[in-house]
Amino acid sequence: MSLELVQGDITTLAVDAIVNAANSSLLGGGGVDGAIHRRGGPEILAECRALRASRYGRGLPTGQAVATTAGRLPARWVIHTVGPVYTGQDERSSLLRDCYTNSLAVAHELGARSIAFPLISAGTYGWPVEDAVRQALVAIEEATVGPDEVRLVLFGADVLAVAREVVSER
Repeated sequence: MSLELVQGDITTLAVDAIVNAANSSLLGGGGVDGAIHRRGGPEILAECRALRASRYGRGLPTGQAVATTAGRLPARWVIHTVGPVYTGQDERSSLLRDCYTNSLAVAHELGARSIAFPLISAGTYGWPVEDAVRQALVAIEEATVGPDEVRLVLFGADVLAVAREVVSER
């Protein structure tokens, strides 16, 4: 897998799959989740509701991943994953890495050749950006399956600069 760091809006990328940093309800929310649902249209929400009714009545567990249509987005699929909330007290890094590896596995099952990730848990869920980048890189590097092309989409020049610094330190 090749990894590229890019700054931008994940909802505009023409890749096979984009990853949604979803909440466990799968019914939309703020941040990346809200942007994907708004731009993708009602088709995404309809499939998420069907998933809640059939397999995820209690919501999608943290670290797991599931795919839906991408609706009106330029991608083919949206892979929804629920990142852990950062507490600073509990060691939840493995759950954050699971978001990436499970999303990559779902993308592989779908036959996706390209995937774009937001920086999971680094927004509303409070994960420190530098460590969120580090966890993403470890998970992507250690993944045994996934698309050929992986993009880590960073919202803002400041976050991109931090990500580049973390990569250069490795």
